[in-house]
Amino acid sequence: MTAAVFALLQASDAGQGYLWGLFDVSTTTTKFLILSSLLFTIGVGGVLARRNIIVIFMSIELILNAVNINFIAFTRHWQMLGRISEHTGEIFTIFVITVAAAEAAIGLGIVISLYRNRETVAVDEIDLLKW
Repeated sequence: MTAAVFALLQASDAGQGYLWGLFDVSTTTTKFLILSSLLFTIGVGGVLARRNIIVIFMSIELILNAVNINFIAFTRHWQMLGRISEHTGEIFTIFVITVAAAEAAIGLGIVISLYRNRETVAVDEIDLLKW
C-alpha cells in the first residue's frame, strides 16, 4: 500500500499532482480558516450538548481561540496584500485574550459560589431565582 502511494507521488510533478496537495505543509489562509472553523464547531457543539458548566466555559474558550486564529490569519493575509498595518490582528487578539481571562476568573468565582450553595455544577439543576 505505501509503495503504491510512494510511486504515485514520484510519478506526479512536485506541486502539480493531486497527492502533493495533500502533503503540502505551506501555511495558507485557507488552512488557518479550516482549523479555526473546526475549533469553532467543536466549541459550539460543546456549548449546546453539555450540561456541566465547566465544560461549557471550556467550549467558550475554544470559540474565542477560533476567533483569535481568524484575526491572526486575516491580518497575515491582508499584510501580504499591503492593505493593513502591522500587528493589527495581534492587538485584537491580546484584547480577546484579556476578555477571556476576565471571563474565566469571574465565571470560576460564580461556579464556586453556585457549588457551595447548590452542591452541583449541572446547568439544568441551577435555578438562580430560588436562593
